[in-house]
Amino acid sequence: MFGLGTTELIIILVLVMVIFGAGKLPDIGNALGKGIRNFKKSVEHDDEIDITPKEGEDADGDKKKE
Repeated sequence: MFGLGTTELIIILVLVMVIFGAGKLPDIGNALGKGIRNFKKSVEHDDEIDITPKEGEDADGDKKKE
């Protein structure tokens, strides 16, 4: 994992606890989890918009007169 061993990960965790405090860690984890979840959701779904007119409509979106 990016060339990081367990010792480096423990040092990073201790530094994060010193900087942010133990009380803020759940909030940081929650925000990080939501960000990852939203990123995965945006990658999985297509962002294309279907612009084909529905049946009974013309290209402008107006109903056809018969």
